[in-house]
Amino acid sequence: MAQKKKILVIDDEENMRHFLSALLTKEGYTVMTAGDGEEALGLLAEHEVDLILCDLRMPGMDGLAFLEAALQRGITAPIITMSAYGTIDLALETMQRGAYDYISKPFKPPEILLTLKKAEERERLRRENMMLRREVQTRYGFDNIVGTSTALTTVLETVKKIAPFKSSVLITGESGTGKELIARALHCASPRRDKTFLAVNCGAIPETLLESELFGHRKGAFTGAIRDRRGLFEEADEGTLFLDEIGDLPLNLQVKLLRVLQESEIRRVGDDHAIPVDVRVIAATSKHLDQETAQGRFREDLYYRLNVLPLHIPPLRERTEDIPLLIDHFIKKYSAVHGLHCTGVTPEALQAIMAYGWPGNVRELENVIERALILSETGCIDIAVLPEHITSPRALLDPCNEPFSLKQQTRMLEERLIRAALQKTNGNKSKAAKLLEISYPSLLSKIAEYGIEVPQT
Repeated sequence: MAQKKKILVIDDEENMRHFLSALLTKEGYTVMTAGDGEEALGLLAEHEVDLILCDLRMPGMDGLAFLEAALQRGITAPIITMSAYGTIDLALETMQRGAYDYISKPFKPPEILLTLKKAEERERLRRENMMLRREVQTRYGFDNIVGTSTALTTVLETVKKIAPFKSSVLITGESGTGKELIARALHCASPRRDKTFLAVNCGAIPETLLESELFGHRKGAFTGAIRDRRGLFEEADEGTLFLDEIGDLPLNLQVKLLRVLQESEIRRVGDDHAIPVDVRVIAATSKHLDQETAQGRFREDLYYRLNVLPLHIPPLRERTEDIPLLIDHFIKKYSAVHGLHCTGVTPEALQAIMAYGWPGNVRELENVIERALILSETGCIDIAVLPEHITSPRALLDPCNEPFSLKQQTRMLEERLIRAALQKTNGNKSKAAKLLEISYPSLLSKIAEYGIEVPQT
């Protein structure tokens, strides 16, 4: 059974208070009444209400004074003002001061009931919106970015520093490192957090449609343009637009994007006038844009315009100390999603995971953990449920998506094996040195060289 809505009626006329109280009680409301603004504020100090009906002409504290006092005290219930001396100017003034609506006396019961229902719906939507925003903050805020490595911590500290500014941000990093997650965290930490965040993959939309998608179009601009359409820049006005894989943006659209960044205005396809927009652009790419620029595939002026505040997301192989935390995070996440119970990962499975190069980065790790969780029959992820390309000896030296430099591959393999040995021995450096068949001083030297964080025993 739905809970009754509480409403406060404020009017100096006893007959009007009695009439509204009877009408609203019959409609299922719980009604409180007050004869003036001072009495109403006293009631609101002790009781929460969902709606307020307030007369404007009253002795002592009138309706406008009450409205101002209520808003100053943080009362969020929609306030509907009433007056028998109504004019359009008075109605506008009350709403400019924060009232939800205005009704002229005398009014018919259906009129007041309809206004109250509209106010209820507005309040319901406001609360749903607040809950949604809290959910977004939880899902995309800093708490959802898992890791304590120096490399990741440095990125997050930079995000917090640059979040308050409108300047463009260019996020670079390999596929699967979490560039969009960082972009959303950047938006959530910015003054635009309550505005729109929109994301588009510049490489996933055909070139013929991408211009219209970004900038919108006018009716009749091309075949199929049967009505005016707003583009993503207009939709994201006062918010943030995330342009993923910006390196795939065609050259002709790079020119238009540059103009938007320089002039803060867009022009719809087929339109002859510009539309001002206030959008923070965050771009991301897995390509080396400096090389793309040198080869003429990306405009140099756009590259510098986007790269005002650069952010580089390190690949997972450069922050392997975050892997155990990520595994735990994904186990909890997918255990809840699939209704499963998992006690963790066996040492053998963890060793294989730590030694693997993860060319697909965090996204690949997430997929592997979800798959292993589903396939596991023991309540624990063991090596048997990991993909063969991770557990096979070749996985240690798989050059796929990795540098072909023998020297660099050797360093990477050495670092992985040291991390895996430390993980297996729970941070015991003496035991790890024996496993690796190197001297204890040599191990200490390499731990310092690679900046490895030793697990705490």
